[in-house]
Amino acid sequence: MTQRIGVFGGTFDPPHYGHLILAQTAAEQLNLDHVLWVPAGLNPLKAGKNITSVAQRLRLVGAAISNNDMFSLCTVDTERPAPHYTIDTLRIIQTQYPNAELVFLMGGDSLASFARWRAPDEIINVAQLGVMRRPDDDIPLAALTELLPALEQRLSWIDAPLIEISATNLRRRTAQNKTIRYYVPELVRLLITDFALYAQE
Repeated sequence: MTQRIGVFGGTFDPPHYGHLILAQTAAEQLNLDHVLWVPAGLNPLKAGKNITSVAQRLRLVGAAISNNDMFSLCTVDTERPAPHYTIDTLRIIQTQYPNAELVFLMGGDSLASFARWRAPDEIINVAQLGVMRRPDDDIPLAALTELLPALEQRLSWIDAPLIEISATNLRRRTAQNKTIRYYVPELVRLLITDFALYAQE
């Protein structure tokens, strides 16, 4: 039986319960057998800013997903030089799981600009799209399907709960010595403390 594997990318700085709920919801609604969490490498455009190291973010993600056998860490974007284009990431994952159906998980805001991504037609050939849509997302779906006729058959919507947690806000709370308990898994919170992260946010 063919496996269905979700591909969930992000900076995850830090990973939080919003990410976990979205990934779990996507797995249930799209009948995924597994979800790969793909942390992004360092963005050269953000050089000089206070960015958590790749090694630390990998530890954070590993801690966040450690108690869920359906989730695993994928380091494809942290083990190769930038730039990291989605199509390249998916092609590499496709070679690692040649018999699997890939489902790329993304937000509605990303879908709105999808036609401007590198090789969007190839992306939907390699992977289906699972889109987590918010009520205020402005998605030009008719224009997108006109440009990419195959999109309509390769797109599934995810009815995910609206979790108003953002990594930016968590970094800010940490810098202000406010608790992030119950925003992130406890193992993640302890690692953030041990690494002394976000104090200068």
